[in-house]
Amino acid sequence: MLRSVLVVDDEPHIRRVLRGYLEADGYNVTEVGTGTEALTLIESRSPDLVLLDVRLPDIDGFEVLRRIRQFSDVYVVLVTARAEEVDKLVGLAVGADDYITKPFAPREVAARVRAVLRRARGAPDAPSRVSISGLTVDPDTREVTVDSTPVELSALEFDLLLAMARSPGRVYSRRQLLEKVWDGDFYGDERVVDVHIRSIRRALGDDAADPRFIGTVRGVGYKFVATSGADR
Repeated sequence: MLRSVLVVDDEPHIRRVLRGYLEADGYNVTEVGTGTEALTLIESRSPDLVLLDVRLPDIDGFEVLRRIRQFSDVYVVLVTARAEEVDKLVGLAVGADDYITKPFAPREVAARVRAVLRRARGAPDAPSRVSISGLTVDPDTREVTVDSTPVELSALEFDLLLAMARSPGRVYSRRQLLEKVWDGDFYGDERVVDVHIRSIRRALGDDAADPRFIGTVRGVGYKFVATSGADR
């Protein structure tokens, strides 16, 4: 079955160009020009990935993304002409899986789409579940619990947590985490990892100053600190 991509942009020319490149890559592409149309279509058709422009004529793309996350875990790549770091980080903090800035090369967009969708396939030979110190991460069901209480994470947050939990005690640099999650196809700022780690900690009820699960190694990156009671 073809993977489906929804392109949301108010500029018809950009939609046509992206559609052409993505269809050439073998995707089933639908395009809309407003946030309202996008929300309706995502609810009714459940695409595999959404390319979401930030500047839309009716609803700001960040608000569209927040509304998407109320009912869907679909992969979302933000497209923005506002290149300031704060916009990129705010976008990722509300649940985007990646971002790309205008002007862009259509081939780069297609590469980002491939990289994000490739993460959904997972690692076929990896252990099915990780359970450590009250935290359970199940890649088969994409569910996380802390002390038997369900935890809501975005798709990217889940992948980052699983990557660290599978190797407790190992220190990962930001680049190493990006390579594990994006399969080496990440083009943006490595500091996006910091945003996702903060979001994961918040969801897990973890304290950066006294971590139960994720520790910071200054000048290097992050590690999963829980090492006892593992069953994999």
